[in-house]
Amino acid sequence: PQPAPQPAPQPEPTPRATPEPLPPLEAAPEIRGVAFPLHSRDPRYDYRPSLAELPEHGIQQVLVVVHLFQPRGVSPFPARHPLKTPRDEVVRTVITAARELGLEVGLMPIVLLETPHKGEWRGNLTPPDKQGRTRGQAGFDGRQADWARWFRGYRREVLHYARLAQRAGASLFSVGSELSSTEAQAEHWTALIREVRGLFAGELTYSANWDHYENVQVWQQLDYVGLSGYYELVSRQNKTPTLRELIAGWGRWRDKILAWHRRAGLSDHPLLFTEVGYASIDGCAAKPWDYTLDTRLDLSEQRDCYRAFAHAWGGQEALGGVFFYEWWGHGGRADRGYTPRGKPAMSVIREWFRVGSGR
Repeated sequence: PQPAPQPAPQPEPTPRATPEPLPPLEAAPEIRGVAFPLHSRDPRYDYRPSLAELPEHGIQQVLVVVHLFQPRGVSPFPARHPLKTPRDEVVRTVITAARELGLEVGLMPIVLLETPHKGEWRGNLTPPDKQGRTRGQAGFDGRQADWARWFRGYRREVLHYARLAQRAGASLFSVGSELSSTEAQAEHWTALIREVRGLFAGELTYSANWDHYENVQVWQQLDYVGLSGYYELVSRQNKTPTLRELIAGWGRWRDKILAWHRRAGLSDHPLLFTEVGYASIDGCAAKPWDYTLDTRLDLSEQRDCYRAFAHAWGGQEALGGVFFYEWWGHGGRADRGYTPRGKPAMSVIREWFRVGSGR
């Protein structure tokens, strides 16, 4: 039999270009922290073991988050909930324990809705008018919404926590978070900030939603320009973003924020990310704000989003600090939630927070 013909030699495939290595991370900002929400409804829950882990990762600050509640976005005002809001002694214990570990502490009350209707959240609150009519009811005019009543209720709670923060030794206090529809009420905010200044000796911020910071009218009255940093880094069609694409995505947002910060004359008011976080799931880069996203576990995408933030913001003089969201739950490599605890993202935090820290 004839020998089988040999296949013609094929040209060598063109090798894929090896991406250039990324430059070293530049220094992290002065505030190197995590957001520490008090989610547990068990008054006996002990937060101290998870706090004790933080210093070994280079974390120097914690932002303790407590929750106020109102039933819906059209309810009159928020208040502490007897079961869902942590008791004052729990908040004090957490602040004291953190300070004993050498951590600086901030306190941030936020508003949650108990039974929100579709589309409602704390960013689009509209209180009833003085006749009790709510959004969607006949005769309601949003221009007549009773904001004075809403702020009376909100003021009561914020001043309560400002006193608690002062007595417990906190060094930072946030007067609010992501309350976008209230931000036009500059007179009410000015009065509230003035009262908080009279009670709290530390520094103050407000946390604007990631797409609404240009609308806040009281930045000059605060020490930090607070941002809730859930910026969309890639399009939703990009299912497998590369690290370089994520860095470019953060770079675009960074440049926009810095240009506004200069234009607004806020150079004496450093930027402070009160929340930056990513669930460890597919799509977290495209919709980091969507806590309802239910996709498969993806520890790498979460890790790369953290690294992209560090590369984009490292060494930026305008950045005063960042609190990564969130330090809650056991985490681990099977967890799909936001916490970086026990996940590859934690190594990025540890690496970056030690750059220039002397630790």
